This record gives sequence, C-alpha cells and structure tokens, in this order.
Amino acid sequence: MRPSSPRRPAYATAMDARTGRIFLEQARTKLLIEYRTKIRLAVEALPEDALWWRANDQSNSVGNLLLHLAGNVRQWIVSGVGGAPDIRHRAAEFAARSGSPSVELLATLNQVLDEVARVLDGLTPEALLERRTIQGRDLTVLDAIFICVEHFALHLGQIILIAKLRAPGSIQFYEDAGGLARPLWRDA
Repeated sequence: MRPSSPRRPAYATAMDARTGRIFLEQARTKLLIEYRTKIRLAVEALPEDALWWRANDQSNSVGNLLLHLAGNVRQWIVSGVGGAPDIRHRAAEFAARSGSPSVELLATLNQVLDEVARVLDGLTPEALLERRTIQGRDLTVLDAIFICVEHFALHLGQIILIAKLRAPGSIQFYEDAGGLARPLWRDA
C-alpha cells in the first residue's frame, strides 16, 4: 500500500507558468493597489469618533477590522507563505473596544502590505503549487493567497458600509460613464 499524499487540487494539472504569473499579478493588484486605496479612502472619510463604533456587541468596529486585516494578512501571506514568524494574537483583534487612531492603524496595515509585496514579488508560478500549513490547514500557496485576497475583500466591504453609514456621501469609488462604472478610486 502506498503512503497517502495530500490531494492535489484540480487546477494543479492545468496551471502553467503564464497562468501563475497572471494570478500573482492579480493578487498583487487587488491587495496592494485597489484594496489598499479603497480602505484608505473609506477610513479617511470616517469621523475619528466612529472608528471604534460597533452596531452591536456581535459586530466589529472599523478599528477591529483594521487590526484583524493586518493580523490575518500577515499570518497567511507574510508568515504562512513567506516563512516569517507568526506573531498574531487573533482574539485581541476583536476584543479591542478602543485603541490607536485611524492614521496609526492604516500605517500598520500599510507596513504589513509592504511585507506582502516582498513575499509576492519573491514567488514564482511554480511556488504556487507548494504546500503550506496555515491555521492548521494543509493547502497550496495559491489557495492561501486566494483565501487571503477574498477575506480582505469581505472586510473591506464591511468597512466601506460603515463609512457610508457614518459619513454619508463622503466616498464614491465609481461614476456612471454611459452605463459603465468608471473607477474614481484610481485617481485618489
């Protein structure tokens, strides 16, 4: 009987170097340009007294979400993919009811995203199929990056919603251009 090996994802047999490069460039663009810009604009639009506001006890504030994103992205990409020590304290990200001002939280997140850039820049398309264990899950580097980008987008949407609730009319990421959504965030 052969020893069992981790199940290979279906994409592993179909992915080539070009597809891997496209994936890495898309992950880089989403995390390091689009999402970074949108999160900055949303947080800057938010009144400082609303940074730690929670809709209820089961909800997170923008401050919590910024702490959480910095911790999550660092754990998954900088540590899990890049090999840096995992220093995350996940429970503290959600337990905080007050803390640093938005400028400091954004600076921390930007520092982590700069570390992410270095990790992504150092990856080859072939490395996307390597396996890692992150949060006790055995997965490929591609899976880890995909999960991280998706997770970031989810919480970015929550931050945008809170900013729109607490500072109505203060942010607009797209304008209608004859039926097409023209991105305004690129000019910010």
